[in-house]
Amino acid sequence: MSLDMPAVTPAAPPSPSGAEPLDSLTAVFRRVLELAEVPADGNFFLLGGDSLVATRVLSAVARAHGVELTFEEFLADPTPAGLAGRVATALAAAR
Repeated sequence: MSLDMPAVTPAAPPSPSGAEPLDSLTAVFRRVLELAEVPADGNFFLLGGDSLVATRVLSAVARAHGVELTFEEFLADPTPAGLAGRVATALAAAR
């Protein structure tokens, strides 16, 4: 007896050609902090973020860019510009 199973298409990897890391990170900060505007150098914690919400940012970075930043990396420069630089560096190293 044979079971015909539909072909399974693997999930596509995150596209580094999507949104630029800075634009993407700024949008994530705005969404999770529920703010209308976030400057590129806006400190996540000074804008009202906490460690639990920071994990949402890290998860969004991993989904959007395929880069898993550590919490320590987040703490080193908790700004959209700082995290975008780390994402760009990781993407360049992966090429």
